[in-house]
Amino acid sequence: MKLLNTLIFTLFFAEAFCQTWSNDVASIVYDKCTKCHHQGGIGGFSLMTHAEVTPMAAAVYDAINDGHMPPWPPNNNFQTYIHNRALSSTEKSTLSTWILNGMPLGNANAIPPAPVYSSSALFGSGDLTVQIPTYTSKATSSHDDYACFAVPSGLLQNRVIKAVEIIPGNREIVHHALIYLDPNGVETTDSIGGNCASPSNSNTKLIAGYTPGATPMLLPSIAPLKLGINISAGSQIYFAMHYPAGSLGQKDSTKVIFHFYPVGTTGVRQVMASPIIENWGFSLPPNQETTVNAQYPSSGGLTNNVSILSVFPHMHLLGKTIKSFGIKPNGDTLKLIDVPHWDFHWQDFYFFQSIQKAPIGTTIYGTGVFDNTSNNVHNPNNPPIYVTAGLNTSDEMFLVYFHYMLYQNGDENYNIEDYMNLSAEELLSNTDASVLVYPNPFEKDVAIQIKTLKAGDILSAYIYDGQGKLIKKLSDNYELKQDGYTINWDGNTEENVLVKKGVYYVSFRINGVESSKQLVKF
Repeated sequence: MKLLNTLIFTLFFAEAFCQTWSNDVASIVYDKCTKCHHQGGIGGFSLMTHAEVTPMAAAVYDAINDGHMPPWPPNNNFQTYIHNRALSSTEKSTLSTWILNGMPLGNANAIPPAPVYSSSALFGSGDLTVQIPTYTSKATSSHDDYACFAVPSGLLQNRVIKAVEIIPGNREIVHHALIYLDPNGVETTDSIGGNCASPSNSNTKLIAGYTPGATPMLLPSIAPLKLGINISAGSQIYFAMHYPAGSLGQKDSTKVIFHFYPVGTTGVRQVMASPIIENWGFSLPPNQETTVNAQYPSSGGLTNNVSILSVFPHMHLLGKTIKSFGIKPNGDTLKLIDVPHWDFHWQDFYFFQSIQKAPIGTTIYGTGVFDNTSNNVHNPNNPPIYVTAGLNTSDEMFLVYFHYMLYQNGDENYNIEDYMNLSAEELLSNTDASVLVYPNPFEKDVAIQIKTLKAGDILSAYIYDGQGKLIKKLSDNYELKQDGYTINWDGNTEENVLVKKGVYYVSFRINGVESSKQLVKF
């Protein structure tokens, strides 16, 4: 028995110890942590290297095991969304075991190239840029700052939006930004009181949002799925900005870049964005939890077949849980969103992996629980006070926004992620003369020629998508036999699955020095 126990211990120790930063851990951290935790990111500290992660090991261990990080509020057992940031059970186990066993580095030369994070626009300058004035955060050490800016678009004619990219002016302090269209120009800037969270008019519609690690909002724009959102001439762009506690005195000038279809483009289906689920008549007595409900339509069911692209639940600081679902005429449940632990600081449009069909007769429901007790650490009032629905952060809201459109036959068979791209010409950003990529954009395969490489150089080259997810290892710690080197990529993933259309990066580590290049797959 002693020998058996010794063998079991030895096997366990060997298995655990083989987990190293270079072989197992770096790729997980790159994928799940560095979107916020990179130099200049909102995370407050970088986790891009072994040297940066090891001093934070205790905090990382606690954060991943209590589910606090990485932030991903939706219940993944309820519905499937694209750009999922949650750790799998295997990833959690790998990180925890690595930390408990001393965080070994492994072979330094085998560390995978890191993903690329840039403060510049991923998709270029677009067709219209609207920017808030330079603003100085009023967030103290104990209070966040919420400011709203109404900025004229300057548009002289109606256009159709196909992509929106939000560029924080200061990624270290922009916790989130919500972007609305104000077609009637009724909104005004409110940057004084520090508690502006929403527009004042129901005709001002939310269309996109930024949270650290979020991707630009790309509506499918390639036939057979060409989608767009109308923006009228003379519209204002309304920014609802959140600056976290501790950012007092730091400056920001966030901008939003719009990409339009060319004037006269045909075949574009109109996407609407609105809070289908809303309740403005509730009140929250102090020292109790209160359940709030809403439904659409108020009676009966939908009068048209509808295709739902995304969902965005919204509450304020007293929110505890929020859920939305539909009941179809045949009694089946249409699962939309379930957030079992609401966190006001992490909000986003969650795009479904596949378009969700809500047939005629479906009723959409929403239910939320608000915790107006002293047990709620986010409660801004101590002792708790009577709270009603309203527009400021100190008030409360119960809304569920959706991107949706009228249904067409076969919509539910589209994988949204497959079609989320812009035209290749608009995405191309190719300025590094030391690396030749041809063709770029590419359809089936691409050659990547690195002109500066010399015999004896050590090269690793990995393909990442625009969200930092590892797609393919092209070269791993390879020693060159001659000057110059060309890598061919057939557009397939590690699992030999052809990648979807969109923007990718080839990230190099050459003799320990990193660089990158953008690729476009069409």
